[in-house]
Amino acid sequence: MDEFKVGRLDGHPAKIRNVPIVVTPEGFWCCPSQAVLQKTIKNLNQQEARPKGGGASPCVSKASSVQRTPVISLEKRIHSTPTRSRTGSDEQVFPLADDVVPDPPKVSVSPAPEKRQKQHKISVGFGQLQMSDLKVMLYGREGVAVKMIVHKNILAENSTFFADKLSRQSPVSCIEVSDCEDVEIFVETVGLMYCKDVKQRLVKQTVARVLRILKVAESLGFPACIMSCLNYLEAVPWVGDEEENVVSSIRQLHCENYGVSPLLKRVASDLTNPPNDTLAHIIELVLKSSEDRGRREMKSLVLKLLKENNICTNGSSDSCVVTFYSSCQNCLESLLNLFRQASDPEFAEQSSDNKETIFRQITLEADNLLWLAEILADRNAADELTAIWANQGELAGLHCRIPVMHRHLVSCVTARLFVAVGKGEVLPSKETRQLLLDVWLQPLMDDYNWLQHACRSFDRKVVEEGIGQTILTLPLEDQQTILLTWLGRFLKVGDSCPNLQRAFEVWWRRTFVRPYAVQKGSSLQSGRS
Repeated sequence: MDEFKVGRLDGHPAKIRNVPIVVTPEGFWCCPSQAVLQKTIKNLNQQEARPKGGGASPCVSKASSVQRTPVISLEKRIHSTPTRSRTGSDEQVFPLADDVVPDPPKVSVSPAPEKRQKQHKISVGFGQLQMSDLKVMLYGREGVAVKMIVHKNILAENSTFFADKLSRQSPVSCIEVSDCEDVEIFVETVGLMYCKDVKQRLVKQTVARVLRILKVAESLGFPACIMSCLNYLEAVPWVGDEEENVVSSIRQLHCENYGVSPLLKRVASDLTNPPNDTLAHIIELVLKSSEDRGRREMKSLVLKLLKENNICTNGSSDSCVVTFYSSCQNCLESLLNLFRQASDPEFAEQSSDNKETIFRQITLEADNLLWLAEILADRNAADELTAIWANQGELAGLHCRIPVMHRHLVSCVTARLFVAVGKGEVLPSKETRQLLLDVWLQPLMDDYNWLQHACRSFDRKVVEEGIGQTILTLPLEDQQTILLTWLGRFLKVGDSCPNLQRAFEVWWRRTFVRPYAVQKGSSLQSGRS
């Protein structure tokens, strides 16, 4: 790191400030990062705020936290630094900062105010400084002022912004740019005008920094830099929040002649309608898979993605639901056919391999149906499935003939629908709720002990709450019939049966406590009259 000193532009005696810079062999004097500038300004302000005595010039304390190094004057540095011409150089300024800096610059040009706040001044040179014919004064945040020593022909050739300013009046020796939010990137972008291959200079940059350069390049009308930034963004991977930032920045480009569609094609399809055919194909592939691990992991992933974002929008929700119900119907038909085969008297005489094949298919179809029920319930679209399931009397009748280790997932489907009804995720009719309890509650009780001990995904408390709430939605007489039947079974098997004590307690109060209170209130009211 080297240091230099500059004089004040207003002609008054200047106070010497030590400013950290780096001088490259090509003659580029790199502007330090905003963080460095702000820290330096803060230290300087603290020093200036100290009381001064007797009008004497302030002395620098040896105990100061700012380390001082020998000062080299600006003029001496200019003559001692090797330089190159525009045509013979392919080098640029590389900034020293990390990417943790303010948002991309918002540049506006206005006449310099007559009286500015105290500026912290930095000088940056490009190309052959002896042949420079233009100065650009850049005023940024925190009182930072950067003087760029540049060449008119370079800026006019590459930037419509500078070309317009230079064409308004002649001769022009200085251009002022005020209210620049990102001084560091502005300086770097001007340095890129001196490079033959801008894209190559962006290779080692991060996506966040290139987006900042793109914003400044657009404000300066620097098409070569804009295209290089777009080419970089099109080729580089986007990680985490970078995708959202890139898409937002690209869509904010004011000019549409830069070919941004290859970039946006990474995140958007040309299809105007949601890809329902693709979704149906994915569902079919998952349902037909016979590899346990792959099927299990993809079911979990697809279910998570469907929960995170409803892909069926813009009026296509009905078509998505139709896709799910079509798969449900296929699974139900296959499951019923398999139950019939396994319940046939001749099935016992078949070989163990054939039996194992049938039982495995039962497990797969029941698992598929459970997955579809979870998807539909999560989307509040399982009303029809609840009605279909409540009418599967034949399937429920054959349920007890299948070994529990192969049929228990069928009871998981029943449990999931009870939970959906109890949580209000589905709103079936009273007849459907009554039929669902009449047809499937007993098979669920038969498998309850197995579900508790052999099914890791089974949540007993949630299921019992769902069953109880479903019962309590029925008329009081129907509640009594079901709960008294449950009570007799619960007193025999205990934990091998769902614990519906909370529902029983609500029914008890409805039956014995509330009528008594009503009668008592009526008698009191009649006595007063």
